Amino acid sequence: MYDFSDQTVVVTGSSRGIGYEIARVFLTTGANVVLSSRTRKTLEEAAESLGDAGEHVLAVPADISDKESVEQLIDKTLESFSSIDILINNAGVARDNLMLRLKEDDWDTVLDTNLKGAFLCTKLVSRQMLRQRSGRIINISSIVGITGNAGQTNYAASKAGLLGLTRSAALELASRGITVNAIAPGYIATDMTERLSEEQQNELTARIPLERIGTPEDVAGVALFLASPDAAYITGQVFRVDGGMAMG
Repeated sequence: MYDFSDQTVVVTGSSRGIGYEIARVFLTTGANVVLSSRTRKTLEEAAESLGDAGEHVLAVPADISDKESVEQLIDKTLESFSSIDILINNAGVARDNLMLRLKEDDWDTVLDTNLKGAFLCTKLVSRQMLRQRSGRIINISSIVGITGNAGQTNYAASKAGLLGLTRSAALELASRGITVNAIAPGYIATDMTERLSEEQQNELTARIPLERIGTPEDVAGVALFLASPDAAYITGQVFRVDGGMAMG
Protein backbone atom coordinates (compact mmCIF):
# COMPACT_ATOMS: atom_id res chain seq x y z
CA MET A 1 0.00 0.00 0.00
CA TYR A 2 1.29 3.43 -0.92
CA ASP A 3 1.59 6.12 1.73
CA PHE A 4 0.42 9.59 0.68
CA SER A 5 0.31 11.06 4.17
CA ASP A 6 0.70 14.86 4.19
CA GLN A 7 0.01 15.03 0.45
CA THR A 8 -3.04 16.70 -1.04
CA VAL A 9 -4.94 15.39 -4.06
CA VAL A 10 -7.61 17.33 -5.93
CA VAL A 11 -10.07 15.17 -7.88
CA THR A 12 -12.50 16.91 -10.21
CA GLY A 13 -15.80 15.22 -11.03
CA SER A 14 -15.54 13.19 -7.84
CA SER A 15 -19.10 13.01 -6.57
CA ARG A 16 -19.59 9.59 -8.20
CA GLY A 17 -18.14 6.96 -10.52
CA ILE A 18 -14.44 6.87 -11.36
CA GLY A 19 -13.67 10.19 -9.68
CA TYR A 20 -15.28 9.15 -6.42
CA GLU A 21 -13.40 5.85 -6.37
CA ILE A 22 -10.09 7.60 -7.04
CA ALA A 23 -10.78 9.98 -4.15
CA ARG A 24 -11.76 7.11 -1.86
CA VAL A 25 -8.64 5.10 -2.62
CA PHE A 26 -6.33 8.06 -2.05
CA LEU A 27 -8.03 8.70 1.26
CA THR A 28 -7.15 5.19 2.43
CA THR A 29 -3.47 6.00 1.86
CA GLY A 30 -3.53 8.95 4.28
CA ALA A 31 -3.84 11.71 1.69
CA ASN A 32 -5.83 14.90 2.10
CA VAL A 33 -8.56 14.67 -0.54
CA VAL A 34 -10.43 17.52 -2.20
CA LEU A 35 -13.67 16.48 -3.86
CA SER A 36 -15.10 18.74 -6.52
CA SER A 37 -18.07 18.78 -8.88
CA ARG A 38 -20.73 21.24 -9.98
CA THR A 39 -23.59 20.00 -7.81
CA ARG A 40 -23.25 20.83 -4.12
CA LYS A 41 -25.81 18.28 -2.91
CA THR A 42 -24.25 15.21 -4.56
CA LEU A 43 -20.79 16.45 -3.62
CA GLU A 44 -21.68 16.75 0.06
CA GLU A 45 -23.30 13.30 -0.04
CA ALA A 46 -20.09 11.88 -1.52
CA ALA A 47 -17.99 13.51 1.21
CA GLU A 48 -20.29 12.16 3.93
CA SER A 49 -20.13 8.65 2.48
CA LEU A 50 -16.37 8.61 2.99
CA GLY A 51 -17.00 8.17 6.70
CA ASP A 52 -15.03 9.71 9.54
CA ALA A 53 -12.24 11.16 7.42
CA GLY A 54 -13.17 14.61 8.74
CA GLU A 55 -10.20 16.94 8.53
CA HIS A 56 -8.72 15.01 5.59
CA VAL A 57 -11.67 15.66 3.24
CA LEU A 58 -12.74 18.94 1.68
CA ALA A 59 -15.72 19.29 -0.67
CA VAL A 60 -15.63 22.30 -3.00
CA PRO A 61 -18.35 22.86 -5.62
CA ALA A 62 -16.78 24.19 -8.81
CA ASP A 63 -17.52 24.68 -12.50
CA ILE A 64 -14.15 23.84 -13.99
CA SER A 65 -15.04 25.45 -17.32
CA ASP A 66 -14.99 28.81 -15.50
CA LYS A 67 -11.60 30.29 -14.55
CA GLU A 68 -12.83 32.11 -11.45
CA SER A 69 -14.46 28.94 -10.15
CA VAL A 70 -11.21 27.01 -10.60
CA GLU A 71 -9.30 29.76 -8.82
CA GLN A 72 -11.69 29.50 -5.88
CA LEU A 73 -11.21 25.72 -5.82
CA ILE A 74 -7.45 26.18 -5.63
CA ASP A 75 -7.63 28.94 -3.03
CA LYS A 76 -9.89 26.89 -0.74
CA THR A 77 -7.63 23.87 -1.12
CA LEU A 78 -4.52 25.83 -0.17
CA GLU A 79 -6.31 27.48 2.75
CA SER A 80 -7.12 24.05 4.16
CA PHE A 81 -4.06 22.00 3.23
CA SER A 82 -1.31 24.46 2.08
CA SER A 83 -0.20 22.34 -0.89
CA ILE A 84 -1.53 20.63 -4.01
CA ASP A 85 0.58 17.59 -4.76
CA ILE A 86 -1.68 15.61 -7.11
CA LEU A 87 -4.32 16.78 -9.59
CA ILE A 88 -6.73 14.31 -11.15
CA ASN A 89 -8.57 15.89 -14.10
CA ASN A 90 -11.54 13.55 -14.15
CA ALA A 91 -14.61 15.80 -14.62
CA GLY A 92 -16.43 15.11 -17.84
CA VAL A 93 -19.82 15.15 -19.51
CA ALA A 94 -21.31 13.48 -22.57
CA ARG A 95 -23.91 14.78 -25.01
CA ASP A 96 -24.11 11.99 -27.56
CA ASN A 97 -25.61 12.17 -31.02
CA LEU A 98 -24.68 11.49 -34.62
CA MET A 99 -22.56 14.35 -35.94
CA LEU A 100 -25.19 15.53 -38.45
CA ARG A 101 -27.71 15.85 -35.60
CA LEU A 102 -25.33 17.19 -32.98
CA LYS A 103 -26.26 20.61 -31.66
CA GLU A 104 -23.58 23.27 -31.48
CA ASP A 105 -24.42 23.83 -27.80
CA ASP A 106 -23.78 20.15 -27.09
CA TRP A 107 -20.40 20.39 -28.79
CA ASP A 108 -19.49 23.47 -26.74
CA THR A 109 -20.69 22.00 -23.44
CA VAL A 110 -18.60 18.84 -23.82
CA LEU A 111 -15.44 20.59 -25.02
CA ASP A 112 -15.73 23.31 -22.36
CA THR A 113 -16.00 20.80 -19.53
CA ASN A 114 -13.83 17.91 -20.70
CA LEU A 115 -11.00 19.81 -22.38
CA LYS A 116 -11.08 23.47 -21.42
CA GLY A 117 -11.77 22.48 -17.81
CA ALA A 118 -8.70 20.23 -17.72
CA PHE A 119 -6.64 23.01 -19.30
CA LEU A 120 -7.73 25.56 -16.70
CA CYS A 121 -7.13 23.19 -13.79
CA THR A 122 -3.73 22.15 -15.14
CA LYS A 123 -2.65 25.72 -15.84
CA LEU A 124 -3.68 27.12 -12.47
CA VAL A 125 -2.63 24.17 -10.32
CA SER A 126 0.74 23.93 -12.06
CA ARG A 127 1.60 27.40 -10.74
CA GLN A 128 1.51 26.00 -7.21
CA MET A 129 3.37 22.86 -8.27
CA LEU A 130 6.08 24.96 -9.91
CA ARG A 131 6.63 26.74 -6.62
CA GLN A 132 6.84 23.37 -4.89
CA ARG A 133 9.07 21.99 -7.69
CA SER A 134 7.07 18.79 -7.62
CA GLY A 135 3.66 17.42 -8.56
CA ARG A 136 1.64 14.79 -10.36
CA ILE A 137 -1.06 15.59 -12.91
CA ILE A 138 -3.23 12.74 -14.17
CA ASN A 139 -5.80 13.28 -16.91
CA ILE A 140 -8.69 10.84 -17.26
CA SER A 141 -9.21 10.52 -21.00
CA SER A 142 -11.05 7.64 -22.71
CA ILE A 143 -10.34 4.85 -25.12
CA VAL A 144 -12.66 6.61 -27.59
CA GLY A 145 -10.15 9.47 -27.63
CA ILE A 146 -7.83 6.95 -29.33
CA THR A 147 -10.25 4.89 -31.42
CA GLY A 148 -13.14 7.30 -32.03
CA ASN A 149 -16.77 6.26 -31.64
CA ALA A 150 -19.84 6.82 -33.79
CA GLY A 151 -22.29 9.18 -32.12
CA GLN A 152 -19.61 10.73 -29.92
CA THR A 153 -17.68 13.16 -32.11
CA ASN A 154 -17.72 15.82 -29.40
CA TYR A 155 -16.78 13.45 -26.58
CA ALA A 156 -14.07 11.68 -28.61
CA ALA A 157 -12.61 15.01 -29.72
CA SER A 158 -12.46 16.26 -26.15
CA LYS A 159 -10.78 13.07 -24.91
CA ALA A 160 -8.31 13.05 -27.82
CA GLY A 161 -7.53 16.67 -27.02
CA LEU A 162 -6.69 15.61 -23.48
CA LEU A 163 -3.96 13.36 -24.85
CA GLY A 164 -2.36 16.27 -26.69
CA LEU A 165 -2.67 18.41 -23.58
CA THR A 166 -1.03 15.64 -21.54
CA ARG A 167 2.02 15.33 -23.78
CA SER A 168 2.53 19.06 -24.26
CA ALA A 169 2.15 19.87 -20.57
CA ALA A 170 4.52 17.01 -19.72
CA LEU A 171 7.19 18.62 -21.90
CA GLU A 172 6.66 22.06 -20.40
CA LEU A 173 6.67 20.98 -16.75
CA ALA A 174 9.20 18.15 -16.64
CA SER A 175 12.18 20.33 -15.70
CA ARG A 176 10.44 21.30 -12.45
CA GLY A 177 9.82 17.75 -11.30
CA ILE A 178 6.16 17.66 -12.40
CA THR A 179 4.88 14.63 -14.31
CA VAL A 180 1.78 14.63 -16.50
CA ASN A 181 0.18 11.39 -17.64
CA ALA A 182 -3.19 10.17 -18.90
CA ILE A 183 -5.41 7.18 -18.31
CA ALA A 184 -7.71 6.04 -21.11
CA PRO A 185 -10.44 3.83 -19.62
CA GLY A 186 -12.51 1.55 -21.78
CA TYR A 187 -15.99 0.46 -20.74
CA ILE A 188 -16.23 0.93 -16.98
CA ALA A 189 -19.15 -0.01 -14.71
CA THR A 190 -20.65 3.40 -13.97
CA ASP A 191 -24.12 4.96 -14.05
CA MET A 192 -23.91 5.02 -17.85
CA THR A 193 -23.21 1.29 -18.32
CA GLU A 194 -25.73 0.33 -15.64
CA ARG A 195 -28.45 1.90 -17.78
CA LEU A 196 -27.65 -0.46 -20.66
CA SER A 197 -29.77 -3.54 -21.21
CA GLU A 198 -28.37 -6.98 -20.44
CA GLU A 199 -28.10 -7.63 -24.17
CA GLN A 200 -26.13 -4.43 -24.71
CA GLN A 201 -23.80 -5.26 -21.82
CA ASN A 202 -23.23 -8.72 -23.24
CA GLU A 203 -22.38 -7.20 -26.64
CA LEU A 204 -19.85 -4.89 -24.98
CA THR A 205 -18.29 -7.73 -23.01
CA ALA A 206 -17.89 -9.78 -26.17
CA ARG A 207 -15.62 -7.04 -27.57
CA ILE A 208 -13.29 -7.15 -24.55
CA PRO A 209 -10.54 -9.82 -24.50
CA LEU A 210 -10.63 -10.00 -20.68
CA GLU A 211 -14.38 -10.71 -21.00
CA ARG A 212 -15.65 -8.25 -18.43
CA ILE A 213 -16.55 -4.60 -18.10
CA GLY A 214 -13.99 -2.71 -16.02
CA THR A 215 -14.58 -1.24 -12.58
CA PRO A 216 -13.75 2.18 -11.14
CA GLU A 217 -11.23 0.35 -8.93
CA ASP A 218 -9.34 -0.72 -12.05
CA VAL A 219 -8.83 2.92 -12.98
CA ALA A 220 -8.14 4.10 -9.44
CA GLY A 221 -5.31 1.60 -9.06
CA VAL A 222 -3.50 3.04 -12.08
CA ALA A 223 -4.02 6.60 -10.81
CA LEU A 224 -2.51 5.59 -7.48
CA PHE A 225 0.53 4.13 -9.25
CA LEU A 226 1.06 7.20 -11.44
CA ALA A 227 0.98 9.47 -8.38
CA SER A 228 3.44 7.28 -6.49
CA PRO A 229 7.25 7.36 -6.31
CA ASP A 230 7.27 4.21 -8.47
CA ALA A 231 6.17 6.36 -11.42
CA ALA A 232 8.67 9.18 -10.86
CA TYR A 233 10.37 8.51 -14.21
CA ILE A 234 7.14 8.30 -16.25
CA THR A 235 5.67 11.35 -17.96
CA GLY A 236 3.74 12.16 -21.12
CA GLN A 237 2.31 8.65 -21.33
CA VAL A 238 -1.17 7.23 -21.91
CA PHE A 239 -2.22 4.13 -19.95
CA ARG A 240 -5.09 2.18 -21.50
CA VAL A 241 -7.36 0.52 -18.95
CA ASP A 242 -9.72 -1.27 -21.34
CA GLY A 243 -9.32 -5.02 -20.84
CA GLY A 244 -7.40 -5.25 -24.12
CA MET A 245 -10.26 -3.90 -26.23
CA ALA A 246 -8.10 -1.49 -28.25
CA MET A 247 -4.63 -2.96 -28.62
CA GLY A 248 -1.94 -1.44 -30.80
